[in-house]
Amino acid sequence: MPIVYQVDLIGPDTPAASSDSTSSAPEASATRPADMLPTSSTTTSFGRFAIVVSRFNESITRRLLQGAVDTLLAHGVPDDNIEIAWVPGAFEIPTVAERMAASRRYAAVICLGAVIRGETTHDQHINRAVSTALCQIGVHHGLPVIFGVLTCNTLEQAIARSGGQSATTGKDQPDARLGNKGVDAAKAALEMVGLMRKLPPPS
Repeated sequence: MPIVYQVDLIGPDTPAASSDSTSSAPEASATRPADMLPTSSTTTSFGRFAIVVSRFNESITRRLLQGAVDTLLAHGVPDDNIEIAWVPGAFEIPTVAERMAASRRYAAVICLGAVIRGETTHDQHINRAVSTALCQIGVHHGLPVIFGVLTCNTLEQAIARSGGQSATTGKDQPDARLGNKGVDAAKAALEMVGLMRKLPPPS
């Protein structure tokens, strides 16, 4: 099973995880034409995948995580080649993503979270800081660092983007639809790992 890094939540009123906490959305699925992603045999040889996931808005982020894990498994990545680190909120994602990228232990780092707009501009500062930091980490280490953080105006938008179906790639298709962005993030990681293997090495 995947390796999970997490710290128990602090506080006497912290609710226990419920088995039906995600019943408002269908289970994540992972489908994509085989010729658009690396085959399972080559994916397995690429090594380990790290997933950094935010606990804030956990009913959403757990579905993103499930979609990402299911997608990696469906494309031949062994479950013990997947390592998951839970962080308190989206703002903490880059710190752990940097540590994982710097370790050179992983072929890609997938970052998942859900930031939902409130009554202030707090979400804008979080979104800007996290997206910029993750981009810089990927460029600095020459490693796919995938931005799978939802930046939504409402909870309903977040639920729609963490559901079970796989989204279409881009909005330019006549049958474009929303789907689980965790699935999309894992697909992007697989595709980037395959691409990076084919590119010439850095000078």
